[in-house]
Amino acid sequence: MARSGLDETSASGAFVKTASTFRNFISRDPNSQFPAEFGRYHLYVSYACPWASRCLSYLMIKGLDKAISFTPVKPKWDRTRETDEHMGWVFPSSETEEPGAKPDPLNGAKSIRDLYDIASPNYTGKCTVPVLWDKKLKTIVSNESGEIIRMLNTEFNAMAENAALDLYPPHLQAKIDETNEWVYHAINNGVYRAGFARKQEPYEEALKEVFEGLEKCEEILGKQRYICGNTLTEADIRLFVSLIRFDEVI
Repeated sequence: MARSGLDETSASGAFVKTASTFRNFISRDPNSQFPAEFGRYHLYVSYACPWASRCLSYLMIKGLDKAISFTPVKPKWDRTRETDEHMGWVFPSSETEEPGAKPDPLNGAKSIRDLYDIASPNYTGKCTVPVLWDKKLKTIVSNESGEIIRMLNTEFNAMAENAALDLYPPHLQAKIDETNEWVYHAINNGVYRAGFARKQEPYEEALKEVFEGLEKCEEILGKQRYICGNTLTEADIRLFVSLIRFDEVI
């Protein structure tokens, strides 16, 4: 049976996020396995998922929503099969069932799990979003959000409406990478380490680091407009899609 984030806990009760399994890369090289082509790729997202939201943000900011289509799933997990207890992302059965969510227009899938089964029969790993789908080869290119946004930043510039915007500029890459590392640990993944912890000690440790991360952001952003200086970068997008959810919860 497929797994979910609820299965990712250690013997100590701590949440331990496993690595993404589909790690191919779309290239501007026309001879690559996955060349950047107008209309070839499709992004499956959930508005409720910060990892998927960073990819959708890039799609819009770079002006790629005409070149790459996308479909949002329902915002809450549901049963993905009648034959087992797996819970995951599912599609609505109609355009009107769930505001904002759409049925799968490409494969008629009932759940994201179905897409993983198409790409890799007998798949037993996590069925997560985002999913960057190749319509031509009918497979998953990538489900790693950090790598998808790098592709969207550079490899589709020939068809991007905002091609001049570089969210990972060479002169800031070291600073962005450093920022991404602590933001990921304390905030992006920190909220999951707190929320999915099965025992009190790892929960308290994660919660402490979340608030330390928020305080560090407050200190930095009290002195400058963006997290890496005076320019909007990848690090801001990765941070924002986690921070905005605090407003919704509160």
